[in-house]
Amino acid sequence: MPHFETKKTYSLNKKYMINTLEYQLSINRELDTIKNRVRNLIGEANWGEDGRYKEEKLKAILRSRLPNNLSVGTGFVLNQISHTENTVSKQIDILIYDNTQPTIFTEGDFVIVTQNSVKALIEVKSKVSSNRTHKNGLYKVVENFSSIVRFPTLSRTDNNRIFRGLISFDYQGGINSKIIDESLRLSGGIINHFSLGGNIFIRHWLRSEGLYPPIQANCDSNFYNVYKLDGLSHSYFISNLIHMTTTADLSDRYFMDFPIEGTKEIKRNRTVCL
Repeated sequence: MPHFETKKTYSLNKKYMINTLEYQLSINRELDTIKNRVRNLIGEANWGEDGRYKEEKLKAILRSRLPNNLSVGTGFVLNQISHTENTVSKQIDILIYDNTQPTIFTEGDFVIVTQNSVKALIEVKSKVSSNRTHKNGLYKVVENFSSIVRFPTLSRTDNNRIFRGLISFDYQGGINSKIIDESLRLSGGIINHFSLGGNIFIRHWLRSEGLYPPIQANCDSNFYNVYKLDGLSHSYFISNLIHMTTTADLSDRYFMDFPIEGTKEIKRNRTVCL
């Protein structure tokens, strides 16, 4: 995917203007609106149902934007280690897979698939905190996600990697938290996209060529860039997902999917070398 985004508005004619920035802000607001909808009604009666509601709303948004050959579900991935040993993933909150390939099992949006059909894995959290030891702390969430290394195709960190993301509806902590940096180094590219609370966007990069302004850190290998995208983190997460899972040329829609004028790199907070 090219390292640039384009203009925030595009003129159809003198009378009508497309406001691409406002469109993407509205997607973020849509997700932000639902984060407390169930919580306001049931309190702390069932955190699991509250989380599932958020997952379902995000799935619906993704289904409306992804191409028809990709399905959005939840479930497990199977992998054969040897002739006598198989392994199964933990349940994946949102699993995006190529529906032109046969599944092992399907019931509604619950699926069991093999790893070659998987195009994206997404962990969805109602709330993530800047904490090292709590089960909903960023460090622990990243640590748990890392079990995907048992699946060689799913855990690649080179040019043939798939989209692997963590999205949290709430984030308790600041953008300059040391826990973020520690968690990113622990991940090492396994999670390549983060959206924390709708305002913090983090992306793993394989190289810095084409990034402008250039990164200031002297990274010898891959790195993460941390961005302050107020009201746009979730929408940029979704746009990057679309571009990483679609094989078609999408260059004619960069202006729509990445509307920050001058590219999001001007919103870069810092670089974390790996």
